[in-house]
Amino acid sequence: MNDITVDINDFFYAKKPVRKAVEEKREEVHDVKFTIIKIAAILLAVLVLAEIVIYKVLNPLMTAPVLNFSGTKYLRDDVLAAKINELEMKSWFSFDADKAASALSSISSVENVSVRKQFPDKVFIELTERVPVAKSIVLANGVSESVQIDKNGVVFSLKSTSFDVQDSSVPLISGLPLENLKEGMRLPQKYRALMDQISTIKDLPQKYFAAISEIQVVPNEYGNYELTLYPVKSRVRVLTDRVLNEEALKYMLVVLDVADAIARNATEIDLRYGVVSFR
Repeated sequence: MNDITVDINDFFYAKKPVRKAVEEKREEVHDVKFTIIKIAAILLAVLVLAEIVIYKVLNPLMTAPVLNFSGTKYLRDDVLAAKINELEMKSWFSFDADKAASALSSISSVENVSVRKQFPDKVFIELTERVPVAKSIVLANGVSESVQIDKNGVVFSLKSTSFDVQDSSVPLISGLPLENLKEGMRLPQKYRALMDQISTIKDLPQKYFAAISEIQVVPNEYGNYELTLYPVKSRVRVLTDRVLNEEALKYMLVVLDVADAIARNATEIDLRYGVVSFR
């Protein structure tokens, strides 16, 4: 019995190395499977990340940028976009902000423009439009066209229907030398003071220009100019010097009231040289 017991115990203990080897093999197989799963998960994550990069970054970079305009009142976004599209910058990556700003600045009614790119596909364009303080009529190719003039004397054109050419707060100026001026060019220096004066009057709460149908610039013999004003509700024209301000307009309206009372046959009132004369 003792011999048999020894043999069984020897057999039992002899199996331990085999069992251990089997367990180690199983652990090794489990580690391999876990490593494979981990690698697969990493590859899947890389693929998902690559897809996100392609659709969210690379594709927008290589397609036409999204243009966002701000600051416009008269100019339409489609007109501005067409101007930029002339540059044939097909993608955000190839979009040149300086060239775009230069192209938009060539529009006569644009005073200032700034262009900013935002990754990955947006372009923000902020514009400052010229504000008309006066309007005039020019003859181009046998056709009369309305142009506007800002306070700095820059001649420009507004094609937008949102600008009312009949707006009484923007006076009509005639007699300016516009024949040789192109859009975007400035009036000669001596007329810029007049535009600045008109701008100051236009910003007043009283709408003085609603009472004037036309302001005519009349050159004088000294190489400068004087003004002839045509009131809306009177057939009398008013001659004055080139200084146009609120005081002068108030004085003109008072004289017109007097003329209606004592000089009803007058066709012209001369306010030059510090005296009032009727004709």
